[in-house]
Amino acid sequence: MSDYFGKEVPKLGFGLMRLPKKGLGTDVEQVKKMVDLFMEAGGTYFDTAYVYMGSEAAARKALVDRYPRDAYTLATKLNGFMMAPTEKAAKKQFYTSLERTGAGYFDFYLLHALMENNYTKYDKFHLWDFVQEQKEKGLIKHLGFSFHAGPELLDRLLTAHPEVDFVQLQINYADWENPKVVSRANYEVARRHGKSIVIMEPVKGGTLARPPKEVEKLFKAYHPDMSCASWAIRFAASLDGVITVLSGMSNIAQMEDNLSYMKDFKPLNEEEQEIIRKAQRILGNSSTIPCTACHYCTEGCPKQIRIPDIFSAMNRQLGNGQMEQARAAYAEAAPEGHRASDCIECRQCEKACPQHLPITDYLKQGAEMLEK
Repeated sequence: MSDYFGKEVPKLGFGLMRLPKKGLGTDVEQVKKMVDLFMEAGGTYFDTAYVYMGSEAAARKALVDRYPRDAYTLATKLNGFMMAPTEKAAKKQFYTSLERTGAGYFDFYLLHALMENNYTKYDKFHLWDFVQEQKEKGLIKHLGFSFHAGPELLDRLLTAHPEVDFVQLQINYADWENPKVVSRANYEVARRHGKSIVIMEPVKGGTLARPPKEVEKLFKAYHPDMSCASWAIRFAASLDGVITVLSGMSNIAQMEDNLSYMKDFKPLNEEEQEIIRKAQRILGNSSTIPCTACHYCTEGCPKQIRIPDIFSAMNRQLGNGQMEQARAAYAEAAPEGHRASDCIECRQCEKACPQHLPITDYLKQGAEMLEK
């Protein structure tokens, strides 16, 4: 448990970004079962966003309509650059989120995915003042922002906006010293400003649930029955100043696994910390693509290429040498007309990528690797 403004928040949060699908929509009945398991285990923190397709509506059906309002904490986000061509459209997201969720107010509200190429738009649209006004009205309890850039910008934003209560950062053991994600440096800036932290991508979009074999062997030698994902989530939850660690659980099995070690959370001991350090050293030589499967890159793709799914297929070969499995996964992820080789190099995906990946180059690599 973490004590946040006098209210206990369990260290595991339910990220509603990668919910199970049924046909073209969300499998709400499965989400209800997942919510029930989470709540029964003492979980309270749910995280969604205006731009997570179907997520806010699912939160209403599976959570808000079924539990007392004081039994959970709900977080959502206002995105000032995707689907926000005007200030009016950006601000309307807040009211739409209230309507979609039916929550009445938001316990945690965030300006969404600030990074170098979009943060000025939040100033241009006066969104900092707007969300502060909603907080003063009681429609927002705790105000923050999620962030995908470096420590210099984070320091400037926290200096300019001391009114924020918390910041949401991408932190996982693989990215702790990653020069592009700079998890450690961002964490230290936030703590220096006295801000509490919500952690996103602790399992790096599922990548750390299936790490390279050498890393998996390390973990299994110490804890044969513990999943690789458990190491990643416990690493993040062991840091000081953390409100909660979001896990984007996609099915009941993932929920049960997360709860098996987070219901009664124990921080990593020194032996486990040393094993994590060994894993970090191994991953420093890994050739896998550090995609977190956030799908921001797919929103405007003119060829509707399922970029994260293609990268996931590639990583089966790059991380574990599983070419047969990689080809099968690629065939499913990339139907005719939507393959890696169909990329027209418009690079809109690279502008949207929070990880700043050279997506076009990776797609060329994927075409060469898996289309021959």
